[in-house]
Amino acid sequence: MEDNLPLLDPYAARLAIRSGAFDAPTANVAPGFVQANLAILPRELAFEFMLFCQRNPKPCPLIGVSEIGDPMLPALGRDLDIRSDLPRYRLWQDGELVAEPTDIRGYWRDDLVSFLIGCSFSFEEAMLAAGLPVRHIEQGSNVPMYRTSIATAPAGRFSGPLVVSMRPLTPAEAIRAVQITGRFPSVHGAPVHLGDPAAIGIRDIMAPDYGDPVEIRPGEIPVFWACGVTPQAVIAKTRPGFCITHAPGYMLVTDIRNGTLATG
Repeated sequence: MEDNLPLLDPYAARLAIRSGAFDAPTANVAPGFVQANLAILPRELAFEFMLFCQRNPKPCPLIGVSEIGDPMLPALGRDLDIRSDLPRYRLWQDGELVAEPTDIRGYWRDDLVSFLIGCSFSFEEAMLAAGLPVRHIEQGSNVPMYRTSIATAPAGRFSGPLVVSMRPLTPAEAIRAVQITGRFPSVHGAPVHLGDPAAIGIRDIMAPDYGDPVEIRPGEIPVFWACGVTPQAVIAKTRPGFCITHAPGYMLVTDIRNGTLATG
């Protein structure tokens, strides 16, 4: 697929992803439509994971849950097949990352449950509309994400550190971003931290745990939002026997419009 081909329609974007024509981070793909993080777990772990999401709504705001063994999620999109419609997945065994396939039909089982979690890419549309910069989109890179020293609320076997995404802004821009993103609780809402990365356990802001580093310009501060990659840090700590997630930044594009998630 040509790099400059605008993937404006979510269904067209999913078809391009399904065919293998598009394999890249999905920031700014199908602008105006909700994107989602993914965690797929066996039925025996599904209740505990749902409880974990309920106890941690900032990093894990649920926007959809599949029927057991059903890869189709019609409430989220036309002909949406969770096995093929993300550009890149992660396969985990006993908490270890063992593969990053672009299609998981060969790994699918009839006891699996898919959890779709809101993504900060959705509120970036509102930030851009307000004239605020989104540096990773400017640079054509993946958003930087970091494991922190902030603990999530445990649920059953699931516990671990909060993961955050970061966007550099001036202090005045950061205040506006708090106001704008706070209207989108279904996609992480307002930031959880502004300023000193060390205060939340981040040693090197230019060495993210996931994604790519971005430029922080003079007069800017790092602004951190709770991130839907948090389940992956929890999986690495909890070490379930089998699960599948998205690769960070390679999201599910849905047919839901971002504006429907705004409150107030």
